[in-house]
Amino acid sequence: MPIWTCETCGAQFPDSGSPPASCPVCEDERQFVNWKGQTFLAPETLAERHRVVWRDDLGMTGVALEPAFAIGQRALLVPDGKGYVMWDCIPLATPEAIAHVRSLGGLKAIAISHPHYYGALAGWSEAFGGVPVYLHADDRQWVTRPHPSIVHWTGDHHRLSDDVLLLRTGGHFAGATMLHDARGADGKGALLIGDIAQVTMDRRFVSFMYSYPNYMPLNAAAVRRIAAAVEPLVFDRIYGAWWGRNIAAGAKAAFAASVERYIAAIS
Repeated sequence: MPIWTCETCGAQFPDSGSPPASCPVCEDERQFVNWKGQTFLAPETLAERHRVVWRDDLGMTGVALEPAFAIGQRALLVPDGKGYVMWDCIPLATPEAIAHVRSLGGLKAIAISHPHYYGALAGWSEAFGGVPVYLHADDRQWVTRPHPSIVHWTGDHHRLSDDVLLLRTGGHFAGATMLHDARGADGKGALLIGDIAQVTMDRRFVSFMYSYPNYMPLNAAAVRRIAAAVEPLVFDRIYGAWWGRNIAAGAKAAFAASVERYIAAIS
């Protein structure tokens, strides 16, 4: 029986003889149901239509589907000792992509910023011996395919190693998470934000939304909480959720300026 993947958001659902009746992620007000109706794809169909590609994105290896599928994010491989932490996830794990990641050193863990990027977390985890998948417990209700590899961490911080830290910022989701890589950006520190804060098209600022497709801004109190969570960290670079959506240098000052600009704009 196939594992079904939502065509609109990329969420996976457990094996069943027929596709789910609906996708709770898409029915949430932050997302949307496809205009042509809710549709789901079997893995074989998804693999026929899309392939997994990998390439450098500002010094880190990124992994994504081409042509773009669902929300279109790319995952990043964060070096951590002899292996990698996969930051965010994509809706497909192919043998070729798994072999490439294995050739680099393999995965030691997976960490995901929020439910829109849970994707094929089970497949990626199983391919590397059941490595843990760190999801914040505040977003437990959005897991559409439960799996024993999932670790529902709690609190505001969870350290994966001396250099890699997960921090719950909230905002886009209650358990929205960023990753701080102390060794990133040639030792100056990097902050991986998904779209909890969205790198703008000029790549000089970030902005904030509760829902991107439905144009619902985030309130000032939530943005201030995000800023307070980020402020103690040392970082010079920000990585967003899509190819090239990064701030290469001066990112901490850019983040602070972005918070001030955003709050002024909605006040």
